[in-house]
Amino acid sequence: MQSCAPPAVSCHHDWLRVGAPSVGLNISLPHEQFPNPYVSPDLCFCVHYFGIRKLHFLKRAKALVVFPGGFGTIDELFETLTLIQTRKIKPIPVVLVGEQFWRRAIDIDFLVEEGVVDPEDRDLFWYAETGQEIWDDILKWHAATGAPLFPPISNNLSR
Repeated sequence: MQSCAPPAVSCHHDWLRVGAPSVGLNISLPHEQFPNPYVSPDLCFCVHYFGIRKLHFLKRAKALVVFPGGFGTIDELFETLTLIQTRKIKPIPVVLVGEQFWRRAIDIDFLVEEGVVDPEDRDLFWYAETGQEIWDDILKWHAATGAPLFPPISNNLSR
């Protein structure tokens, strides 16, 4: 699934400029047969089922950065938020790129007003506009929660 809104494209280019790898789990669909061009070719994998795709993404994720997208993107976003909210997975930072897009696509304040989403659930995610802002916020989240972003470096070099 590929983002297409201008803030998303700009932000993707920020990641590419710093040489950051991008993992892709492609799934065979009638309208989206090919991985998007932002996926690192050696990190592109094909899966057959949505559930397996989500499992592999979330099992290894240290953050979820969500760019503007359609039903599949929104499905993955809400599945992740639900798993965090119900404590079925450890919390991870969830960053929605392109505040203007996301506020129109999903009116969280309306859901809170209707009583179907708890007010504190608004804190499960935040908005960002640039690659640098995303990265800085992810680093701050991991520092504040004490959750390691990187695996510990082993002092045992005698292998």
